[in-house]
Amino acid sequence: MNGVHDMGGMDGFGRVEPEANEPTFHQKWEGRVMAMVRAMGAAGAFNIDMSRFYRESLPPAVYLASSYYRKWLLGLEDNLVAKGFVTTAELSDGHAETAAKPLKRGKFRVADVERVMTRGSFERKPQGSAKFKVGDRVRARNMHPATHTRLPRYTRGHVGVVERVLGCQVFPDSASLDLGENPQWLYNVVFDGVELWGPDTDPTVKVSIDAFEPYLEPA
Repeated sequence: MNGVHDMGGMDGFGRVEPEANEPTFHQKWEGRVMAMVRAMGAAGAFNIDMSRFYRESLPPAVYLASSYYRKWLLGLEDNLVAKGFVTTAELSDGHAETAAKPLKRGKFRVADVERVMTRGSFERKPQGSAKFKVGDRVRARNMHPATHTRLPRYTRGHVGVVERVLGCQVFPDSASLDLGENPQWLYNVVFDGVELWGPDTDPTVKVSIDAFEPYLEPA
């Protein structure tokens, strides 16, 4: 989707300035939010791509004014309301008013914590041969889906070269809509900065992205 979250190549936001000795969490509530998101995902309420989609769908003014974990919190609330696990009234009142909707994988327990802290593999068995190989010139499709996608807007319509074939993996565009894993081949593609941003760009700049096969076409 062409949301405010897709900031790559946009002017006016300044440089990313790393915080020296940055703590994992700046406030206690941030850790609780991360724990809730991971727990609900592990219990089957949603997958990682659904979670990202709801954060991306926040109103632009809210998104830009929110810290990293506030985006997580607001996206979590919208996600759980949309999927019927809570109501807006329950969130406002701070307690359940009806029986809880069953979770796909049941209750999340202490014994599940260690499993959840180790991210699983997203690689899947291929259903066919890869369309592209290392060295192929490819063009990022000029696509503008209204839903979640991992193809950066600034690469669309531009030509790059396949650097690596990364195997067949869960396709986020399908998973975010609860349409199944729909595994697709994934490639690392490198673009010249001049190709992306024109002749005034530093000619030494190159940008690499991971792009799924449905995002690409032969150049």
